[in-house]
Amino acid sequence: MQAIDDFRKLAESLVGAGRVCVLTGAGVSKESGVPTFREADGLWSRFRPEELANVEAFISNPERVWEWYSWRRELMAGVQPNPGHYALAELEELLGHFVLITQNVDNLHQNAGSRDVIELHGNIQRNRCHSCHRFYPEGTVKFAKGELPRCECGGLIRPDVVWFGEMLPPEAIDRASREAQRCDVFLSIGTSAVVYPAAALPHQAKAAGARLVEINPAPTELSPLADLVFRMPSGEAMPRIVEEVKALLEERG
Repeated sequence: MQAIDDFRKLAESLVGAGRVCVLTGAGVSKESGVPTFREADGLWSRFRPEELANVEAFISNPERVWEWYSWRRELMAGVQPNPGHYALAELEELLGHFVLITQNVDNLHQNAGSRDVIELHGNIQRNRCHSCHRFYPEGTVKFAKGELPRCECGGLIRPDVVWFGEMLPPEAIDRASREAQRCDVFLSIGTSAVVYPAAALPHQAKAAGARLVEINPAPTELSPLADLVFRMPSGEAMPRIVEEVKALLEERG
């Protein structure tokens, strides 16, 4: 059972912080029913994700990769943000400098109203040219069997996500690292915090003097380093944290 004082302590830290940084992982989206990366059935059960989400697979069989991503997009089409997503968006409105870094590609933070979102692994709703890297917004590219989408330059268009063996977008990870090292409070939410370079961010924040908070149902390698741990899903913890922040702001006028 989480101590009530813990919510108050965190609210005081958040209200008193000049800069707040948040890192979210798959656990946040899983609460919305987003299928995890490895959940599949039928045809796709015969393939490991690593066999489909990489450049070599796309070059050798782009149609198969597009079919898989079209299937994944269809699965996610009816998924909605959960209370954790909405609470984070509200927290951004209540506080000053607030940056949300996510390892998720599902666009749910933006759908919930979050504005300053750093996407480390891209966004499954967007596309880009594999050759010239031109971006194509959501809804502007359609895949049909036998008709691979191509860019104006002639290159193949692909989902705008980071594949196995690829580097994270330099501008995204660079800004995320800067924000982690400058924040006063760092929240690690719904992530196992073991996949680098994203896993380095809470360590950078802690080393720079930030108060480190973990919100996750299960212990992680980060847990022993955290100043405060909430052993519960973000959909339960975040709305209560927001209410404490609002109450504290009201008290202080």
